[in-house]
Amino acid sequence: MNFKSWRRLLLILVGAGWVTGCTSESSPYKYTVVFSQCNNAEPYRAAQNAAMKKLWGEQPDVRLVVMDAQQDSVRQIAEIETAIRMKPQLIIVAPNERAPLTEVMKRATEAHIAVICLERDIVEPDYTSWIRVDNRAIGRMIGQFVVDALTKKYGEPKGNIVEIAGLKGVEAETNRKLGAHDVWDKYPNIKVVTESVANWSQSLAKDRMTEILSAVSQIDVVFGRSDPMAIGAYLAARERGREKEMIFVGIDGLSGKAGGINQVREGLLAATCVYPLCVDKAVEVGTKILHDPAFVPEKQYTISSRLITPETATESP
Repeated sequence: MNFKSWRRLLLILVGAGWVTGCTSESSPYKYTVVFSQCNNAEPYRAAQNAAMKKLWGEQPDVRLVVMDAQQDSVRQIAEIETAIRMKPQLIIVAPNERAPLTEVMKRATEAHIAVICLERDIVEPDYTSWIRVDNRAIGRMIGQFVVDALTKKYGEPKGNIVEIAGLKGVEAETNRKLGAHDVWDKYPNIKVVTESVANWSQSLAKDRMTEILSAVSQIDVVFGRSDPMAIGAYLAARERGREKEMIFVGIDGLSGKAGGINQVREGLLAATCVYPLCVDKAVEVGTKILHDPAFVPEKQYTISSRLITPETATESP
C-alpha cells in the first residue's frame, strides 16, 4: 500500500473514532466488525449507531468500527474498500444508494468477509444477508390512514396531497411512495398536487414546503417519507399560519422526545409508521456468523412495522 492509501486509511479510521480496527495477537478482541453507516446526521441513523454500539459493546471479544459516509456514495465506497483491507470477520452496511455500492460489496464477499445489508439493499445480491423492512407495506399503511382521514374530513375519499420525498433511487423512498399510491390510485378524487425532494433532511423539507405553500392554496395532507421531513413541512406551515389546514404524516416512529412517536402524541404529526432499526436482528445474525462456522443465515429477514396514531402512541416501538 502506498503512502496516499495509508494516509486515507488513517483519516477514515480516525474519523470513525479508531486508530486501528484490526485484531492482533496482543489485542483483547477476537473479532472485528465494521459498520458502514450512510449518514450519521439523520436521527434514524444516529439511533441505529447507538443501538449498534450498545449491543456489540456487550460482547467483550468484538471490536466495532463505525464509519460515516455522510450521505456520499463515493465516500462510502472508499470506506468499504478500507474495511476490506482491515480483514474484519463481518461488515455491516447501511447503503447510501443501491447501485454504486454493488461492485465494492462484491469485492468484500469475494474476500470471504461476511456482509450484512442493514435495512437497505443493493442492486445485485452480493451480500450474506439483508435485514429489511417491507417499505411498500409501510407505504400502504400510511396510504390507508390518509384515505380514512380524508373520508372523515369530507365524507368521501377526496383531497389534495403534498409529498416530500427522500433520496431518490433509495429502496425505502421508492417503495414507500409505491405503497401509498397502491391505495390512493383507487380513488380518483385523491390527488397528489406536487412532490418535492428533500433528501431526508428536516431543514431542506422546511425550505421546500415554504415554496409549496406559496404555490398551492389547498392542501389537506402532507406525506413526508420520513418523520424529520414531515416535521420540517409542519414547521414551514406553522410559520405561515396554515398548519391547522392540513395534517402531516411521516415514517420512522422513533421513541424519545424528538422522535416521531412523541410528535404524534404532541399533535404535530397525525400519524407515523415505526421503521424498525433492524440492529437487533443484525447483531443476532452477525453473532451467529462470528461464532458458528456451520451457520448459514437466511438471505433475507423481514422485520414487522406498525402504524402509530394518537390512540396507539406509546414510548415503546
